[in-house]
Amino acid sequence: MKLTDIISKIEKPKMYENGTAFMWTDEHISKQLLNIHLNSEIDLGSRKKPAIEKTANWILSTQKEKGRLNILDLGCGPGLYTEIFASNGHNVTGVDISKNSIEYAKKSADDKKLEINYINANYLEIDLEADRYDLVVMIFTDFGVLMPSDREILLKMIYHILKKGGTFIFDVLKDNGIEKKVSPKNWEAKDFGFWKETPYIALSQSFLYQDKKVILFQHIIVDTEENIEIYRFWTHFFSRNDVRKIIDAHNFVDIRFRDDILPKSDIWEGDNVIFTMASK
Repeated sequence: MKLTDIISKIEKPKMYENGTAFMWTDEHISKQLLNIHLNSEIDLGSRKKPAIEKTANWILSTQKEKGRLNILDLGCGPGLYTEIFASNGHNVTGVDISKNSIEYAKKSADDKKLEINYINANYLEIDLEADRYDLVVMIFTDFGVLMPSDREILLKMIYHILKKGGTFIFDVLKDNGIEKKVSPKNWEAKDFGFWKETPYIALSQSFLYQDKKVILFQHIIVDTEENIEIYRFWTHFFSRNDVRKIIDAHNFVDIRFRDDILPKSDIWEGDNVIFTMASK
């Protein structure tokens, strides 16, 4: 491997240039992600348990006049929110691309005697029944890591599957102090770890695209076989007006915002997160 191969890959990419690898279906990485999801002491794969419970209960409180709900959780992970919804008597479906997370969620639901329908799929590609759901949720700022074209696909799908009067609730990162959220370079060599179970070097850095309100979080992984894998996570930041324009374009109505749901902790939580409610 030529050193110039690596150097060329750590230069700032063009906007929305794809990486070469996908973490969510990688057998080793997806196991690490599941462990992070289940660690209730950190805000990484999921939020801490008190924040999860507060968020789920707040979501249900916005729908209490509707009675028993048909709820769809997109990007449900290991079922941290779906189990709260189901334990409150609602009909719940969870969708996630990670096989490991879905398998864990199914076993957890069985152990707790909760009836939850889990689907292992990319939620941008699933075909669901029209006018079926009272509530669709997408939590932990998943909406903001989607490419604009994928957001269009998602919103069309959600509008299609919601009942008349149904609600879509999701959260995004607020666009305040974006420059403070750029991560410094972090280069490490490990015998095994998050990215691989064999020796690797990880070159992690981020790039700010200020005019687009986007930060790219990039990880270049080089293993002993001299393979180079590039993971890119395009993370978008929004104002309330930004979100309103996106949602308005898809015919949603009664758009409302909250930024006081999460406890204040750091620049990624508290009032740095905007929750949006929009109805069909």
